[in-house]
Amino acid sequence: MSKGEAGYAQELELRKKAGEILEIVPQYKLSLDVNGYHICNYYVDFKCTMADGSVELHEYKGFETMIWQMKWKLTEALYGEQYKLVVIK
Repeated sequence: MSKGEAGYAQELELRKKAGEILEIVPQYKLSLDVNGYHICNYYVDFKCTMADGSVELHEYKGFETMIWQMKWKLTEALYGEQYKLVVIK
């Protein structure tokens, strides 16, 4: 975990204590499957269940690699309607 990601984790914990977030799951595994084929797994930095019951996937990014950009596009395509996707830069 990078220093930036660790700092963001602390921020999420403060939001949890304030009641805005109910649960934080770090390194949440998503299976990226297309047309019945398993492409790869993606571990999003934090899965957050919010006080209103909605679920957000938070990704802290200091540097965007081409592989990360591809995996994030797949995540958006496969999970974008199910979860709110948040990228922190």
